[in-house]
Amino acid sequence: MTSIDVHDLTKAYGPWRAVDRLTFTVRAGRVTGFLGPNGAGKSTTLRLVLGLDRPTSGTAGIGGQAYATLREPLRHVGALLDAQAAHGSRTGRDHLRALAASNRIPVGRVDEVLAETGLAPAARRRVKTYSLGMRQRLGIAAALLGDPAVVLLDEPSNGLDPEGIVWLRGLLTRLAAEGRTVFVSSHLMNETASFADHLVVLGRGRLLADTPMRDFIDARVQPRVRIRTTDPTALRSALARHGHHAAEHPDGHWSVHHARVDDIGRLLSDAAVPLLELTTQEGTLEQAYLDLTAADAEFAAQRHQEASP
Repeated sequence: MTSIDVHDLTKAYGPWRAVDRLTFTVRAGRVTGFLGPNGAGKSTTLRLVLGLDRPTSGTAGIGGQAYATLREPLRHVGALLDAQAAHGSRTGRDHLRALAASNRIPVGRVDEVLAETGLAPAARRRVKTYSLGMRQRLGIAAALLGDPAVVLLDEPSNGLDPEGIVWLRGLLTRLAAEGRTVFVSSHLMNETASFADHLVVLGRGRLLADTPMRDFIDARVQPRVRIRTTDPTALRSALARHGHHAAEHPDGHWSVHHARVDDIGRLLSDAAVPLLELTTQEGTLEQAYLDLTAADAEFAAQRHQEASP
């Protein structure tokens, strides 16, 4: 098993620290989402892991080794940082063939990753004719070329159409299930929630969270029970007798915070309250993320208070 290990990592540009004493480990067998506001230090961290920048202090390595010391690195680490990196005058296939040759990867692997990423029909077209989504797929194909144990992707869903996004989710899940280390940077909360098992969250270059995704959400957003009824008076009365408060919403539904749907359902059944809907509303990654970052003005623009759904 190969991990990404970041220890006490700092990158300073004069007095400003893009990365500030950062420590975390990305483990194999799961998809780790890498989150943070613009300017939080995510891209800098990825560049430091891949040896594209030198840290001011601390270390970042792959399986205990610095990336720069890896022989034929594409066989160990596959990375997508910039989908525009491929030379526009080369065909997609020739771009991958050049990468394969430089890392002693069998040329047959080129056609395998072209097929896997859906680019086989466009393999002999010049990259400059590719759409943004096709360039993303080519970048992902390059990352997979060496069949690496570690995969790092920066905003991989950028430019993908809905079918491509569904494909990407399945790919990431499969890679993790195969025991690989999968590290994905994204600013799309709902998309990250669809594939990530674990989260690393940055703010101002510092570590804000390193935790399973479900734990991250549950620690910050309390689940609610959503109710619709034809008898609001009976609903309020039954809930009040058991110490619960129901909040009414403009569309006619009610919500009860800090409650379990089984408990609410049981007490409303005992009170013979007519129900049209009784569901649990779990907290979302977006809600938890906004809760974490709301206290700092640098993390996000001021948001107007909105009524809970």
